[in-house]
Amino acid sequence: MTQSIPPTSGVAGPTGAGTPAPDPGGLPGGDGPEQGAVRGMSVWGEAFVRLRRNPAAIVGASIVTLFLLVAVLAPVIAPYGALALPGRTEVTPTTIPGPGELEGHPLGLDRFGGDLLSKLIWGAQSSLMIGVVSTGLGLVGGMVLGLLAGGFGGWVDSLIMRFVDILLSVPNLLLAVSIAAVLGQGEHAIMVAIGVSAVPIFARLLRSSMLSQKGADYVLAAQTLGLSRTTVTMSHLLPNSIGPVIVQATLTLATAVIDAAALSFLGLGGGVPYEAEWGRMLTYAQAELGIAPQLAFLPGLCIAITALGFTLLGESLREALDPKSRQR
Repeated sequence: MTQSIPPTSGVAGPTGAGTPAPDPGGLPGGDGPEQGAVRGMSVWGEAFVRLRRNPAAIVGASIVTLFLLVAVLAPVIAPYGALALPGRTEVTPTTIPGPGELEGHPLGLDRFGGDLLSKLIWGAQSSLMIGVVSTGLGLVGGMVLGLLAGGFGGWVDSLIMRFVDILLSVPNLLLAVSIAAVLGQGEHAIMVAIGVSAVPIFARLLRSSMLSQKGADYVLAAQTLGLSRTTVTMSHLLPNSIGPVIVQATLTLATAVIDAAALSFLGLGGGVPYEAEWGRMLTYAQAELGIAPQLAFLPGLCIAITALGFTLLGESLREALDPKSRQR
């Protein structure tokens, strides 16, 4: 009598009888479709996939996008110009029309008679320009110092790092205030001041990232092939070390917006008193808190939300590029 053999688990297919069917995610070991979607991608491609699934990244990106659109489209969407004072005859020493009190001015007027909504919109453009330019200056200066220190090492590294340590020994905002005071009042002075104060952060970050990559196999292989130190540094070390610096630049944008407002609040921003800029608006709203608190509340809220957006996006990008989180 012939004994029947019980069937094996799984579905027989082209790969042979009794072979389990492939996982829907396309990966052995049950990694699932999410892991299968990011396998084989570059680091930045995988980071983008993770960002799309991160709620904090979506919120941060939405805030940043809205801020950029408002800043770029300010000439189109602002009801009045940056220096226009359409309601100067409506303002008295004891009364400032608030939200909904005047037709055509949904948020009311400021103490000079300017439309508050227009001032906030134009202030976004000013804050964007200061934040981007100052962060760019700090990024370029810090990358140059970090590249020299991490690429050459030795006495060059020691000399540059001692200079960076001197800059880091001074509090960030105090250093910016000192530089802006020396250069004089104005937006250009603020940009340079904030940019210089950010240089040591980028320099140390790029240097440490390059030093951690120097012992990697791809660097040793390039050196074995006889490539020059300049070629190895620029073609291999720098591209693989720049990721953390880009993440830090996103976070620095949030700090730059806050620092720009702080310097303007301290009177270092220059310009005419009724010119649209969030920090300057806070400065001239202090005397009117009793009769028009919205003059201080609304610019402060814009600064806080914008900084929150850049911070959420930067932190999410840092997590997406973190090798430990990519292994989960």
